[in-house]
Amino acid sequence: MTAFIGASLTATYTTADMTGAESGKVPGIGDRYVDNNGKEYRFVQYNGGAGGVAAVAGHMTFYYAVSGASAGQTTIVTSDATDSGGIGAGVLQAAPASGDYCWIQTRGEATLSVSLTSGADGNALTAGTGDSTLKVSGAVTDAVCAFAVDASAKVVFLTCP
Repeated sequence: MTAFIGASLTATYTTADMTGAESGKVPGIGDRYVDNNGKEYRFVQYNGGAGGVAAVAGHMTFYYAVSGASAGQTTIVTSDATDSGGIGAGVLQAAPASGDYCWIQTRGEATLSVSLTSGADGNALTAGTGDSTLKVSGAVTDAVCAFAVDASAKVVFLTCP
């Protein structure tokens, strides 16, 4: 894993540094970055899923798991709810093409570009049923990935694994 100073969070990449040969120039898959405000980011690959859901900066992503199988893949994310295991991964910082690489925010306060499916300030949130959405966690078995800070303004506090 490489440490980045001033990572280019809104950039997209067609490749990732898989060997360490480009250390410090191109992020490696799974690399993490923490900014001066304590927000944490992870470098991942985006997959549009079977529905071909386009990536949009500010949209929530979920760990990619074909046909909703359990998410064992923690370096590939999607906004396609049907191709996720229902585990929130983070918020897109850019709009990569399917197969490209980018940064997602995994911890800290974030403003989503999509309204919550349901929820009020203070509610624990989990993956929604629609693409890129979050909803109130209603069961103890839900994978909580955020808390609503200001639900009407789409502000959440991310706690993604």
